[in-house]
Amino acid sequence: MKVISAPPRPSSFAVAASPGGPPTAPSYVAAPPPVCLFSGRRLLSHLRLAVSSRLHFSKPSSGANGSLEGSSSSSSPGSGGELHPALIPPPRSVQGARVFVALPPDAVGPSGQMPRKKMMGASFRALSAAGVEGVVVECWWGIVEREAPGVYDWGGYMDSVMLAHRCGLKVRAIMAFHQWGTGPGDPGWIPLPGWVLEEMDKEPDLAFADRFGRRNKEYISLGCDVLPVLRGRSPIQAYSDFMRSFRDTFRDFLGVVITEIQVGMGPAGELRYPSCPSEKLIRARIEGELGEFQCYDKYMLASLSACAQKVGMHEWGYGGPFGASNLPKNPEETAFFKSDGSWNTPYGRFFLEWYSGLLLLHGERLCMVADEIFLGTGVRISAKVAGIHWHYGTLSHPSELTAGYYNTIFRDGYLPIAEMFSRYRVALCCMCFDMRDSEESSHPRSSPERFVRQLVYAARKCKLHLTGENSFARLDEQSLDQVVKNSKLYHGGAYETSLSFNYVRMNKHLFDSHNWNRFTRFVKRMSDIQAFRARLDLRGTESFLSSTSFAEDVGRALSYPSGAGNGADAPKAWNNRSLRSSSRPGTTASLLPPIPPQFQSKKKASPFPALSRPDDPDRARELRLEMEKDADRKSEAEERIHDRGRDRDQDGDRDRDERRRSDRERDRDR
Repeated sequence: MKVISAPPRPSSFAVAASPGGPPTAPSYVAAPPPVCLFSGRRLLSHLRLAVSSRLHFSKPSSGANGSLEGSSSSSSPGSGGELHPALIPPPRSVQGARVFVALPPDAVGPSGQMPRKKMMGASFRALSAAGVEGVVVECWWGIVEREAPGVYDWGGYMDSVMLAHRCGLKVRAIMAFHQWGTGPGDPGWIPLPGWVLEEMDKEPDLAFADRFGRRNKEYISLGCDVLPVLRGRSPIQAYSDFMRSFRDTFRDFLGVVITEIQVGMGPAGELRYPSCPSEKLIRARIEGELGEFQCYDKYMLASLSACAQKVGMHEWGYGGPFGASNLPKNPEETAFFKSDGSWNTPYGRFFLEWYSGLLLLHGERLCMVADEIFLGTGVRISAKVAGIHWHYGTLSHPSELTAGYYNTIFRDGYLPIAEMFSRYRVALCCMCFDMRDSEESSHPRSSPERFVRQLVYAARKCKLHLTGENSFARLDEQSLDQVVKNSKLYHGGAYETSLSFNYVRMNKHLFDSHNWNRFTRFVKRMSDIQAFRARLDLRGTESFLSSTSFAEDVGRALSYPSGAGNGADAPKAWNNRSLRSSSRPGTTASLLPPIPPQFQSKKKASPFPALSRPDDPDRARELRLEMEKDADRKSEAEERIHDRGRDRDQDGDRDRDERRRSDRERDRDR
């Protein structure tokens, strides 16, 4: 089946009067909905005839109130509105964590067609029989909109969704606005749309650049998010038009078969900078790559310069920090990343606040348009955070800093991201659920377990739905046990949130008999995970990781590099300690880390007063290790309880099998 969508309604996603300003609410010009041309089977006409107790109301609208525009194909012209019945998803009793399986990246080929349909159908039926909840499908920008701007070919993805529906599986769709593979010689190569690459050739600064001038074309530079650099559209407008076309094409499946939309926000679909090429991330972990700051295209430099001028330090706006070279591989050999380096100086805090703040602003823009586009469709929106952990044991966390996560021994860099996601009801997806610190013995500074624990804490604190992912496609018992262990950290039972897991990804080895048996047992264990809960007791450490007072002072100016309105007050706010309390709720400025305890209103005193002093890193590290050991002990105790229960079940199974064998022998003797 081939589904081609005409160009969607012109998007007018607006931002503040000057570049980089805070985004305002979208507004649309009234226009008829896109026309979809179908060849072959009609689109699930039986869905409309099904009896259901759930009703969707759709009404044409030209306002900016976030409602869905247009009507379904059955709407009569000029009607005031219509109630559409929809199927209720088939009941499935899942008390624990639901498991999804990601499809291969080439599940839909470069021509937009779905190859190997029979093989895929057999795989889907096997997954459904194993208790898997659904599949994860990547919708590649470079495949769907490959022909021309505004021309979308959803044919192969429509086949995938209908096949999953026939097999009783749900679908999670990833809006993949990045490239895949190492280059044209890679058999799995999926580039950005050809017309986007043509614009990049004309204007090289659309791609990220490091201090050596090396360009990275995995994802469009977020410095030009709101500039009309793509044949009259901005990147944010192109992304929103893509998602709007997806919504209009798959409207009958949303909330019924398609239950989640993951919005790609950077390289590999993750909210980060391409500090290291995605295909080299595994090698970067092994070699301890620090990464390079990606702030040397003209759009990023213009934003940095404007921000430096706002704080009265124009000499800080000429580029990234000195002494942050990736060549030594050892952070202690660099002037910026070493323990007493310039990362913890006024300049270092200024630069890192700007660098991470621009990434937060990019994520907020995408969350805003996704929330507006899919409002009322019944799907959950999610976004992914990268698993960069190979310098987690250092004070400065250099590889995280270059990726855009301002996470150090003194500052929680993931909590602001979780807070931003919570405002738009966006679920958090994170990797490394299968990794253990014991695997990193040759890299003593690496700690994937502590990284996952920090992400889980941020998700729980902000009451976010959490989706875990594995970093490696392996099915050994140790890795699967680690996934279950990390999943238990989230199930505290304190509030109504949920956990799921994406296994990345389906391949021929998954269906080998020994791997398949382990995988089906793993799915069963994940479904029963609430029976063995682990408590993530961080003993009230909300103020444990906090930004310094300097970072608070400049935070407002750094969030919107050259915007109007509140951004114009940045020089006055430079010395204003009450900056946070006067910022408007719902903006990126409110995403900045908590105010240090000495500037907070009277609340419960922190049990760790020493951690508010940046000049005592040894004590801070000791307290952090003590808390992590305490959490590990509790998790190990829960694991022992689970193991004893599993052993009893196995003993009971053996006894039952022995009794059955004895009964059969007696019957045979008789």
